[in-house]
Amino acid sequence: MRQIVLDTETTGLDWRNGDRVIEIGCVELLNRGLTGRHYHVYINPERGIDAEAVAVHGITEEFLADKPKFVDVVGDFEEFVRDAELVIHNASFDVGFLDSELERLGRGRLAGLCAGVIDTLKLAKEQNPGKKASLDALCDRYEIDNAHRELHGALLDAELLAEVYLAMTRGQESLMIGLEEEPATREAEGGEAPVARIALKVLRATEAETLAHEAVLDEIVKANKGLCLWRPPEPAPTA
Repeated sequence: MRQIVLDTETTGLDWRNGDRVIEIGCVELLNRGLTGRHYHVYINPERGIDAEAVAVHGITEEFLADKPKFVDVVGDFEEFVRDAELVIHNASFDVGFLDSELERLGRGRLAGLCAGVIDTLKLAKEQNPGKKASLDALCDRYEIDNAHRELHGALLDAELLAEVYLAMTRGQESLMIGLEEEPATREAEGGEAPVARIALKVLRATEAETLAHEAVLDEIVKANKGLCLWRPPEPAPTA
């Protein structure tokens, strides 16, 4: 399973108003492990940058003046993310901006390029309703060191998000791993050795426990006018 954890920085908040992507940062996960491969680029947006945006990421027009344009890097970007599942925090923001850049060049959207998108912001809100779900808040929750994050940066944020995502989903891979593991007792010639089965001790309810259980069911039947999920309804009297 190949996944790309992705983040962008932009000139402003809305691609519909002409804002552009100025930085892309990606890190690669393969079977839930960081591979060390990454993609990172600064992009000349060919327009100004909102002061509010500079305050967030610190990237200025002067810094980007000699950087490549999106058309110059789009091929490398597409190659890096192709067929992978994307992991993005607040995915609608980054996907909207990247789709806008791709469509501006007459290229297909991310949906046709990648295998899907996981939105970690949505995932965090589902796991912990009512709690803060910013990247900084999630780093605190999962004890991931982000002390060096003074400003937003696409590659740094992607690296932090990768650690957050792995912490958020830890344990979900255990079933898959269990199904894929080779039996430890496989014979060298390819046959299956007999599987040793452990006898399980069955604990039966005592008479006192059975009577207590029935008493609880009696109370449920009484409170629900004769209805109880754990007791079949009594047959209707026949004439």
